[in-house]
Amino acid sequence: MKTLVFQGGVCYNEDTKNAADMTTSNTEMVTISRAEYERLQQEKARNAKLEAKLAAREQEQAQVITSLTLQNEWLLEQLKLSKKKLFGRSSEQAEQMVMDQLSLTYNELEAYAFGTKAATEKQITVKAHERKRQSGNVLDVVPEGTPTEVVEHRLPEDERICSVCGSEMVEIGKEVRRSLMMKPAEFWVREDVYYTYACKNCEQETGEANIVKAVKEPSLLPGSFASAEAVAYLATQKFVMYSPLYRLEQEFNRQGLRLSRQTMANWLLNISEKWLRPVYDALHKRLCKEPVLHADETTLQVLKEPGRSSTSKSYMWLYRTSGCTKQAIVLYEYQSTRKAEHAEHFLQGFSGWLHADGYQGYHKLPGNIRVVGCWAHARRKFDEALQTLPKEMQKDSPAAIGECYCSRLFKLEQAFAELTPEERYEKRLEQAKPVLDALLSWANEMQAKTAPKSALGRAIHYLLEQWPYLTRYLEDGRLELSNNRAERSIKPFVMGRKNWLFANTVQGAQASAAIYSLIETAKLNNLNPYGYLNYLLSSLTEIDINDEEALDNYMPWSKELPDNTYLTKKS
Repeated sequence: MKTLVFQGGVCYNEDTKNAADMTTSNTEMVTISRAEYERLQQEKARNAKLEAKLAAREQEQAQVITSLTLQNEWLLEQLKLSKKKLFGRSSEQAEQMVMDQLSLTYNELEAYAFGTKAATEKQITVKAHERKRQSGNVLDVVPEGTPTEVVEHRLPEDERICSVCGSEMVEIGKEVRRSLMMKPAEFWVREDVYYTYACKNCEQETGEANIVKAVKEPSLLPGSFASAEAVAYLATQKFVMYSPLYRLEQEFNRQGLRLSRQTMANWLLNISEKWLRPVYDALHKRLCKEPVLHADETTLQVLKEPGRSSTSKSYMWLYRTSGCTKQAIVLYEYQSTRKAEHAEHFLQGFSGWLHADGYQGYHKLPGNIRVVGCWAHARRKFDEALQTLPKEMQKDSPAAIGECYCSRLFKLEQAFAELTPEERYEKRLEQAKPVLDALLSWANEMQAKTAPKSALGRAIHYLLEQWPYLTRYLEDGRLELSNNRAERSIKPFVMGRKNWLFANTVQGAQASAAIYSLIETAKLNNLNPYGYLNYLLSSLTEIDINDEEALDNYMPWSKELPDNTYLTKKS
């Protein structure tokens, strides 16, 4: 049997010629059998496999730890964002402290954007909103022409005798104290009595009397006791003051008026379909002729919609004119889904720019509609990322830098507010475009360094994904930096929804859309919603409702509207 010799960890055959040269003075010689050698080799192989498995297990555990760490960070971000939405400030702009702390950083950004050239652009100051102190004089509070009730307080005659000399006292002056008086909404019954007349002379001569009846005024809703004043009041209470019909029913009952919510709902539904829809359609045609529009949408629950459960999510879409128009229009439209086809159908005939948020449905619209992105949404993403960080880490964070870039664009727009569209276009190319170029370069660099699912990663992803739409506002001076105009217009509907929660039927949702449209359009045109609705419902019964030219006199900007429809007097 052959043996093997180990020397210094090296194995030799016993008959190798090198074995004779081995020295044992400093090397331990071990002789084992081949079977023992093969066993050792197998153990070595097993040990190697175990080490490989251990290394793989350690790597797997490291990956799990990394994944759990990232997941934990993401959950902490969501928790902080939720707390911010519940308890934090509503402003999307950075706090002044943060902006001050970022000043040095932004100086570097500005140098990057504009080179080493010092800022030499002319500073334009925009007058800030000033809130006036409430006057203590009631005459400064009530509108001109408010009736005044005078109550005089005189001493009784027997008390007008001087207690010193017994002479009669005379009036030498007076003190006037004015108070604002209120009472609950009044209601009364109006009886329109139409008399019939007959000619007795004709009756004597011919045997038949000539009979003439007084001409009846057109009825708002035939067979109903609804009046224009009552329906206008209900509409403003529900859609301006956000009072649900059940709450109005309760209030009326406390005053002795037994008016059911079903009756009120039927009134609003019928007047919307019969009288307000033609006005809505006329406004729709004018809206689609505008060069710049805004769009947004929000959810709505409809309980009784054919083919859908009561918990299904529906949508109220909003379209409105931009700030550059002279005839402001806001239109709501109910749809059961959020599909892009609804916006395409509503905007038939429109060709121009459409301000919208990042919803992909708007990007599927025809090529003649150029979607303009919203920088308020982009800034909001960075603000959310900033809020997930501890206070001490915010000032040096990439999220703060991203928000600083966005805030810089908004500050520039404030400076351009009083310029003409042509001047604004030139200023944007001169001052805003370098900031945009620097921001794009920074975002591309940061994307490779940021976890995609983190709040900052999502902010950067949104920015880069929406970049072609976000930068489109540079194309025309009439375009705006954000879609805040649409968000402000949809807010009244959102506020109302918090109170009445849902619509009962599709017809009810469509009626709400029409009434909301006229009310919000009236507000933008300095009209009193109640006064305008009352005028429409009182006057539209006397014209051909399908005559578009006749409807021109009833548009919210018409010079033919009476003075009592305006919030302030016409100039």
